[in-house]
Amino acid sequence: MKTGLVLEGGGMRGIYTVGVLDVLLDNNIHFDYVIGVSAGAGNGASYISGQRGRGFRVDTQYVHDKRYIGIDPILHNKSVFGLDFIYDTIPQELDPFDYDAFFADKSEFVTVVTDAETGKAVYFGKDKIHGKDFTVLKASAALPMFTPPVEFEGRKYFDGGVADSVPVQHALDDGCDRLLIVRTRPRDYVKKPERMRAAYTRILKDYPNMIAALDNRYIVYNESLALCDRLQKEGRAVVIAPEYALPIDKFGTDKEKLEHCYYEGMRDCKHALENIEALLSDKA
Repeated sequence: MKTGLVLEGGGMRGIYTVGVLDVLLDNNIHFDYVIGVSAGAGNGASYISGQRGRGFRVDTQYVHDKRYIGIDPILHNKSVFGLDFIYDTIPQELDPFDYDAFFADKSEFVTVVTDAETGKAVYFGKDKIHGKDFTVLKASAALPMFTPPVEFEGRKYFDGGVADSVPVQHALDDGCDRLLIVRTRPRDYVKKPERMRAAYTRILKDYPNMIAALDNRYIVYNESLALCDRLQKEGRAVVIAPEYALPIDKFGTDKEKLEHCYYEGMRDCKHALENIEALLSDKA
């Protein structure tokens, strides 16, 4: 039996996921397969490398560094988030990422990106992360409208959440039988059509298929949620999600609110431990 961990993105809301992952590490709970989107991919990498607390430190200790988010990265890279700072400077210099442990871990690791030309999801395995080059993770976090596309192997990519925000179906397609799904929106959340269509149709005029993907995003997202619900009812998945809307959005930098979201994730995972252990107990 193959077990999988699915991690939704959500920008700074991803610190909720960090709380969940740290509890999993505390309880020595691991999976055969991990797939992450945007912030979920970055947090999943630290989970794979076994670095409990690293995601919390990165999100709370560096979020007010001018290179992390805001005017400085906009001026230097035309991006709200400083992707080079987050995925190069921090892991290589400020809060070292354990690359050796990451590559030594036997779990499959998949990062979701959106192809800028086709508007379709692309799924990159661990083999696409070379040495200390986290370009794939940068691409998965490149929010359209707020960040230019990231080039990788001759193609341009945007945030994976555009095409596949909650990649449950892909985890099933990759052979997973049991899934732990971590979301960053409340259980009763239903996505609506994008409100900023006038803006993204203008900004993304050179990428018509990205515009179409954003137009259809709410449909794909809600279909994924329906699949999550069905799998949970069938006993094939456990879903961890906030009880209510987290007090922070994808660009939030309030340290107290970030810490609150982290501890909410820890609490929710602790409450779900019995169900998670039951889910994994059938593992051959």
